[in-house]
Amino acid sequence: MPYRIEYSPEVETHLRFLTVRQRNMVLDGVLRHLSLQPKVETQNRKRMRPNLLATWELRIGAVRIFFDIQDEPEQIVFIRAVGVKEGNRLRIEGKEIIL
Repeated sequence: MPYRIEYSPEVETHLRFLTVRQRNMVLDGVLRHLSLQPKVETQNRKRMRPNLLATWELRIGAVRIFFDIQDEPEQIVFIRAVGVKEGNRLRIEGKEIIL
């Protein structure tokens, strides 16, 4: 059974700082990579060390999607933040974030 995808209200603002191409990559990538087996670690999807953003990270090119997973009472993937990785720096809403 597929997981339902929910975006936090902040993600709408995060997406405004991306190019149209990057936004399309995020929306397509979330559906393709997170709707069926979001807990399976892959080369581009991994569990993160404890931080304030989220438990999981999905990499799509330079874009990073941070999310949490809920299994009970229903299966939901919560998209918490979206940013762009530039070298060793992560930018969300144009601001550098340290994880």
